[in-house]
Amino acid sequence: MELMIILLAVSLFLQGALGELVCEELPIKMCSFAVASSGKRCSLETYAAKDGKIGLQCRSSEILASDNIHEHIEKDECISACGVSRKTVGISSDNLFQPRHTHKICSPKCQHNCLNIVDLYSNLALAEGLYLPGVCKKALESGSRQEMSEIGSSEIAPSSTVASSLDSAEPPTSGPIP
Repeated sequence: MELMIILLAVSLFLQGALGELVCEELPIKMCSFAVASSGKRCSLETYAAKDGKIGLQCRSSEILASDNIHEHIEKDECISACGVSRKTVGISSDNLFQPRHTHKICSPKCQHNCLNIVDLYSNLALAEGLYLPGVCKKALESGSRQEMSEIGSSEIAPSSTVASSLDSAEPPTSGPIP
């Protein structure tokens, strides 16, 4: 038993000493859109504090980033370019269903410079039955707020109006899907 405790303590010490990025050790203001050394995405989560107030903590999620993304803290430039917020609690596809955010996530500045955020929203879109490049193509071509608002965050697939007009390219079949 003592040996296991010692091994656990040494393991935790080495993890910090080797400079690994661990979500639970990140400051709150750097948590959202970060990726741990393990490849797991960090998520800002709420908890009930002892004084009855709601607190925030950074936690590892079970959502994996693409294989080439790890030990990553998102740059302020990408947070701004992609229209996301460091105050985002949890990991959600809700931004995909808000036209203002969709246009930012689909903007060339975000798409070409912010691989981590694009990877996250691509996987979130796939989980909703959508293909992000198709959503972006339609959003950037039409600029139609009505069509984007017809996609509900609780739907599995886009509405028939949007489904018939989205890019017909098939989504990739490999890669992590949350």
